Amino acid sequence: MEVKLAKTAGFCFGVKRAVDTVYEQARQRKERLDAGEENVPDIYTFGPVIHNEEVVKDLEKKGVKVLRSEEELMELREGHVIIRSHGVGKTVYDILEKNNIGYTDMTCPFVKKIHDIVKRESEAGKYIIIIGNPEHPEVKGIRGWAGNRVSVIESEAEAREFCLGNTELKDESDNKICIVSQTTFNYNKFKYLVEILMKTRYDISVLNTICNATKERQTEAEHIANEVDAMIVIGDKHSSNTQKLFEICKKACENTYYIQTLDDLNMNQLKLKSVEAVGITAGASTPNNIIEEVQNNVRLNF
Repeated sequence: MEVKLAKTAGFCFGVKRAVDTVYEQARQRKERLDAGEENVPDIYTFGPVIHNEEVVKDLEKKGVKVLRSEEELMELREGHVIIRSHGVGKTVYDILEKNNIGYTDMTCPFVKKIHDIVKRESEAGKYIIIIGNPEHPEVKGIRGWAGNRVSVIESEAEAREFCLGNTELKDESDNKICIVSQTTFNYNKFKYLVEILMKTRYDISVLNTICNATKERQTEAEHIANEVDAMIVIGDKHSSNTQKLFEICKKACENTYYIQTLDDLNMNQLKLKSVEAVGITAGASTPNNIIEEVQNNVRLNF
């Protein structure tokens, strides 16, 4: 059997940087405790550092705690907080500074750039449209820099509804819009939604803020899926970019399987379907050891 592993599978730059930072700070904290130092601050991440249960559980064993909400953050009076690569809204920084809590900002530079854009364009009087999943932490963070005049659009129906019914943009003198995207959004879907929005009378500026690594990962995954009999997509079930990879691969290859770890992969399914070539890709929050384990077991079993 031929196994094709995507070169872009696994941690992206921003995620790797954030995860490495958390592990390093946890290591340094342990050294200080082992040396008998007192008053060593606890380490927290604001939200899980990545959408991967295996990594989060491992970090918890090393003493890293997760703050799940701004309410939990407001109750904190000591410790050190790490802001994950997804980024956060302005209110989180305000809480940290008000309560004098030290923090390390590991917001991905590409996400930070979007924060700067929406803040600047919003202050210039433009209405902000964020194309992405409204429940995703990255989108929530971006929205937190966009002022009050902002909408999040994820689907064709939402784009058409915006064009027909947005009451905030009825005044001809106040119809400028700035469109940005979640960095991990499907590139082709982004273009399609923008085309719908561009048919309105509004003065629209479009900034394609999808990360190049995301586009490359999606393009490579689709290319491999078109060449194989079965496709394996590895990533946490809560990972937005992995879900999009699965959707893309499923369109190109009907036998596409979405797994979190090797335990989720049914080898018998592949054998029964007389698979001769298997493709493997993984989301930006999937550790290399999980990818290697899946790849090695597929090779050994065929």
